[in-house]
Amino acid sequence: MALSLEKSYVCPVVIGRDGEIALLERVLEQVRGGHGQTVLVAGEAGIGKSRLVATVRAHAEGLGFPSFQGQCFEADAAYPYAPLVDLVRTHMAGQPSDALASDSSLAISELRGLVPELAGSLAGLASPIPLEPEQEKQRLFHAAIRFILGQPGGKEKLVVVEDLHWSDDTSLELLLFLARQVHANPLLLVLTYRSDEIGPGLRHFLAELDRGRLARELVLTPLTRAETGAMLQATLGSGRHVRAGFRDTLFALTDGNPFFVEEMLKVLANSGNLPGEGGVDSDPHGYEPIAPRSVQDAVLRRLVRVSAPAQKVLALAAVAGPRFDFSLLRTIAGQSEGAFLRHIKELVAAQLVVEESAERFAFRHALTRQTIYGQLLRREREALHRTIVETIERVYAEAADAHLPDLAYHAYAAGLWEKALPYARRMGDQALALGAPRSAIEQFTRAIEASRQLGRAPDPVLRRARGQAYEVRGEFERARDDYEAALEAARAVGDQGAEWQGLLGLGFLWLARDYERAGDFLRQACELARRMDDRQRLAHSLNRLGNWYGNMERPHQALDLHRQALAIFRDLANQAGIAETLDLVAVATYVGGDRRGAIAHFEEAAALSRASGDRRALASVLATLGHLRSASAAFETLPGGGRRAGQAVGACEEALTIARQIDWRPGEAYALAQLTICLSAEGEFGRALATAQEGLEIATEIEHREWLAIAHVGLGKLFMDLLAPIAARWHCERAHTIAREAGTR
Repeated sequence: MALSLEKSYVCPVVIGRDGEIALLERVLEQVRGGHGQTVLVAGEAGIGKSRLVATVRAHAEGLGFPSFQGQCFEADAAYPYAPLVDLVRTHMAGQPSDALASDSSLAISELRGLVPELAGSLAGLASPIPLEPEQEKQRLFHAAIRFILGQPGGKEKLVVVEDLHWSDDTSLELLLFLARQVHANPLLLVLTYRSDEIGPGLRHFLAELDRGRLARELVLTPLTRAETGAMLQATLGSGRHVRAGFRDTLFALTDGNPFFVEEMLKVLANSGNLPGEGGVDSDPHGYEPIAPRSVQDAVLRRLVRVSAPAQKVLALAAVAGPRFDFSLLRTIAGQSEGAFLRHIKELVAAQLVVEESAERFAFRHALTRQTIYGQLLRREREALHRTIVETIERVYAEAADAHLPDLAYHAYAAGLWEKALPYARRMGDQALALGAPRSAIEQFTRAIEASRQLGRAPDPVLRRARGQAYEVRGEFERARDDYEAALEAARAVGDQGAEWQGLLGLGFLWLARDYERAGDFLRQACELARRMDDRQRLAHSLNRLGNWYGNMERPHQALDLHRQALAIFRDLANQAGIAETLDLVAVATYVGGDRRGAIAHFEEAAALSRASGDRRALASVLATLGHLRSASAAFETLPGGGRRAGQAVGACEEALTIARQIDWRPGEAYALAQLTICLSAEGEFGRALATAQEGLEIATEIEHREWLAIAHVGLGKLFMDLLAPIAARWHCERAHTIAREAGTR
C-alpha cells in the first residue's frame, strides 16, 4: 500500500487538546505580564504530552520567548542533575562564545563541573572555589536560574523539562527550587511526567508543589472515540474514508492513546489492513492484531520488574481475556488465595493490570494483553483456553448460562469445535436480540467456522442470522452474500420457510440500493407465502410489498396491501405485526397526501412498538413522527393547537438515542436526517448543520442510497433557510440524482 506512516503526525497535537493548548497560551500571556508560572503536564505514556509542549513552545518562540528544554532519560535515573545538563548542552550547542552575557558566563563557569565540554567557552574565567556539598548544591541551584535568565533574547523565558518520572532526587530538588523562584521572574516552567509511573521521589516533589501552591496541573486524558476517528482521518487523508467499524476496533485496542494509534497504523499499513481508497478496509472479524514493536518493548520492560510466578499468572490472565475473574483464575492456577493475591498486587504495581472490583481485574491496555498473549506459542494458548473451558463447565455447572460469553470465546480459541458451535450460536442469537449486531456478527462467524471445521454443510439459518446483523450495521455487500448463501442452501434442501425468509430479507436489503431488484424479491416472497398457505408470512410479505409500492408513489396499491396485512395480524392477535403494519399504513397515508391521518397512525404505531419493546420499530416511527410534527404552517392547524415547541425535536432525539443503543446504523442515519429538518424548523441552524453532516457521513459510509438522498434533502432545506440558494440547489440536485439511480420515486 503506497502510504508512508514514518513521519511524525501533527494531528494528535490539536485533536482533543484544544482546551489544554488554549490554557497554556493564556499562561504565556500572563508571563508576558510579569507573572511567572509553573505548569505540570501529566498523563500516561504516549498520551501526547511532548507534542502538546512542542506546540506551546512554538507559540512561545513566536512571541519572542527564548526557550530551554531538558529531558530526563530512563538510563539517567541515578545521574544527578541529568535534566539540567541536557538543558545546558542543548541550549549551548553551536552558540558562539562572544554571545554570552557576563552574568551567563559566570553561571556557566559555576556549572562547568557538570558540563566540562563548555570550559573552552570560558577562557580567562577562574574556576569557582570548592565548597561543602550542601553549599555547592545551593550554588548550582542559583547558577541554573542565572544561566536561564542571563541568556540573550526577551526577558520572558520558557523552560521545559520532560519525563520527570525518570529524574533523580537531586534534580527534583533543583526543579522545586526553580518553581519557588518562578513567581519573582518572568518564567514559564513546564514539567511533564507519566501519571502511571510515579515513584517515591516524584510523589514527594508533587506533594511539595501542592503544599506550596506552586503549580497548576494539566492531566491529559485519552482521545475520545470521535477524536480517534478525526485523528485517523487526518492521518490517512481525505482519500481514505474511515469506517466506523475500523475506528471502533482501533479505539478498543488503543484506548484512545495517540501514540498507540500511530503505532497500530504502522503495523496495519505493513500488513495491508488499512482502509483503501473510498473506505474499503479489511474484514475486522477474525483479525488478530499484532502489538507494535514499540508497545511490546514498553510492556516487556515492565514485565521484567515482576517475579517469575507473577509472570505466569499474567500469561494465564492474557489467555483469559481483557478482563478476568479473580476466583476463576486462582482456581485454574491452583494457588492459595494469599499467594495469588500477592502476584496480582505485583502486576498492579507494575502498571500491567488494574483492579475493577474485588473479583474483577483488567489489563491496563488492550495492547498490553495482546503483547503477553503473543509471547505464548499457539499450542500453549490452545491448551490454556481448553483448561479454562473445562474449569468453567466444572465449577459453574449450575450457572453455565451466566458464563456463556467466556465459554463461547474459549471453546472457539481452543479449537473445541463441537462445543464452540452451540455456544457461539446461542451468543449470537442473544446479541442480535439485545441490539448488539457487531457482537452478533463475531459470534455467528465463529459458529460458521466451527461448522466448517466439523465438515458440515453451511447452515442457512446461521448465514441468514449473520446477514441480518450485517444489515443492521449497514454492511450491504456482506449482508447480501449471507442472504444469497442462505437462500441457495434453503432451495437446495427444499426448505420453503427458509427460502421465504431469504427472499424477504433480500427484498428488504435491496431497498437501500435498487428498488426494481427489491420489488422482484418481494413479489417472489409474497407468491411463495401464498403457495405455502402461511397467513403470518403472507401478512409480512404484503407489508413489505406494500411499502415498496408506497415508495414508488403508488399509495392506493400500498394501502390496499397494508389493510390486507392488518386484517390478518388482527385476526392472529399479533401485536408486533399490527404495530409494524400501522407504521407502514402511516407512510402510505402520508405519501397519499393525508398528513393528519399519517400522524394519527404513527402515534398509534409508536404506542404499540413501545409497549412491545420493539426498539428498532420505535426508532423508525419516532423519527418520521418527529418530522411530521416539525414546526410548519401545516402543523399549526392540527388538532391540539399550537406548535408544542420541541416535541418534534424530542421525538427525533429519542429515535437517534435508540438507534445508537442498538447499533442500527441505517436507523441512525435516518434519525439524523429527520432531526436536521426539525432543528432547522426551530431555528437551531448550527446544531442542524452538524447533525446533517453526521447523518450524511453515515449514509455515505453504509452506502444507503435512500437515506443518502434524504440527508441531502435535509441539507438542501437547511441551506434554503440560511438563504444560501447555491448550496441548497446543489444538495437538492444531488438528492434527486441519487433517488433516480436507486429507482425510488
